Amino acid sequence: MAYEIQRRTLLQMLGIGAASAGVMGGSLKVLAADGDSVTIGWPNDVPSWDPNLRFAPDAQPLYKQVFSQPLTQNPDLSLAPNLITKWEMADDGMSFAFEIRDDVTFQNGDKMTTEDFRFSFVERKNSDLPLDIKNSWRNLTDIEIESPTKATMKFAKPATTVPQWLTFLGSYVVPKGYITEVGEKAFAEKPIGTGPYRLVDYQLNSRAVMERYDGFWGPKPAIKRVIFEIIKDPSARGAAVKSGQVDLTINVPVREVERYESDPNLVGEINPIARLILLQCRADQGFTDQNVRLAAHHAINKEALSKAFYGGKAVPVPVPATPGSPGYVEGFEFPYDPEKAKELLAESGYGPDNPAKITFGTTNGHFPSDYDMARAIQQMWSQVGIDAELQTVEYTKYFELVRSGTLPDAMLYSWDNATGDPEIYAGYLLNPNMPFSAFKLAEFGETLDGLFAETDYEKRIQGYRDFEVRAVEMGATIPILQTVQTLVHKKGLSYEKFQNGWVLANTMKWT
Repeated sequence: MAYEIQRRTLLQMLGIGAASAGVMGGSLKVLAADGDSVTIGWPNDVPSWDPNLRFAPDAQPLYKQVFSQPLTQNPDLSLAPNLITKWEMADDGMSFAFEIRDDVTFQNGDKMTTEDFRFSFVERKNSDLPLDIKNSWRNLTDIEIESPTKATMKFAKPATTVPQWLTFLGSYVVPKGYITEVGEKAFAEKPIGTGPYRLVDYQLNSRAVMERYDGFWGPKPAIKRVIFEIIKDPSARGAAVKSGQVDLTINVPVREVERYESDPNLVGEINPIARLILLQCRADQGFTDQNVRLAAHHAINKEALSKAFYGGKAVPVPVPATPGSPGYVEGFEFPYDPEKAKELLAESGYGPDNPAKITFGTTNGHFPSDYDMARAIQQMWSQVGIDAELQTVEYTKYFELVRSGTLPDAMLYSWDNATGDPEIYAGYLLNPNMPFSAFKLAEFGETLDGLFAETDYEKRIQGYRDFEVRAVEMGATIPILQTVQTLVHKKGLSYEKFQNGWVLANTMKWT
């Protein structure tokens, strides 16, 4: 097929072969499910069953089965009520009044109230627990409770994106009574929430088994039992769905998805989602020199990468925002120009006989063809005078490395922003005051902290657009492509497709 030829041609031109397919470490114990159950091949385990603890995008479809968020999103990413039924943001951005449902119970039968909201977002944030929500809700000073169903969030600074954050990473309501009774450790070992499924069996890095919670407050899921099989190798996930050991899987190599098109029992999909494939860049070590960072960007042929690894379906991006999102900058370009890359390197004394040396990290299996793409970029760089030492970084280790300031000079990564708001693209990626930023520059923090507090929507969005262009022109970030999600499932299984890449078991059914 044309796609495979393009991929093979690029790899041959760059002097590298196709990555070898992975082998499953053992047969899966749970075979294809019957009409009341579904088995899903998933690439990563949750970092913890405490949903407030760590921001892990790939864990959200698991968390959202056991727990519920205050607000949610429709498939088109528009906001929708969830636990919260009504809300109003103050004009000055300093308070957020809300009402919650009065018919929600946790999976132990306890009724959910605004006390659980305050516990989840204020009391836990102010505790000694190392929760990621301490950062996202750092300006939340209190939740003033008016009744079991009415309360108001209070902020130290204007917080203009509260509704978006109530749908995003870490923002889950957990049970105050249960955690107070059993303790934090026991809660993480045996979690309960207000979601559509109960966790009934869990084996670390192997399997999570869930059963439908009949007391769920929302629409009753069609599937009674959900099994998540954790299969980290992307080719092994493909083999599992091909053999019938799982009913659905994601993030397999695109070439395998297209190969499955000939199988009458399977459906393959390649869907653009609200994530970015980019290079997280340091401002020091091998990337101290701006000329080297800019040369690294000019040397990357994004169109060729899209055609070779994603059949041309992944859209090249010039700024850290996806096409169609508010922060995207129409008309701005950062061209593929290897000659310009060589000129920039020469200005700093580098060339083919004296290459700039950097370290280059990549995940392997976190998103489709990530490792193959990193090898292709490595070869593109070698052709202009950049010698990159390629290192594989475990997805679960990435967060530790970025927090501790020990990432490689450049890191290929897929950044999730289910909301589409530029605050969670450039704002969090490049603010040195955030634990997600690799490029540490104090003036970026001053600019972005100001945008965090800007209450004028148009002014805020334009501010992000201007900042993104500046950051790219400094080499502070190297956006590459809009991420695509590959998905393969049995023909009789349907699910609701979300633009943010959520694959939710509670929307699945057999037809």
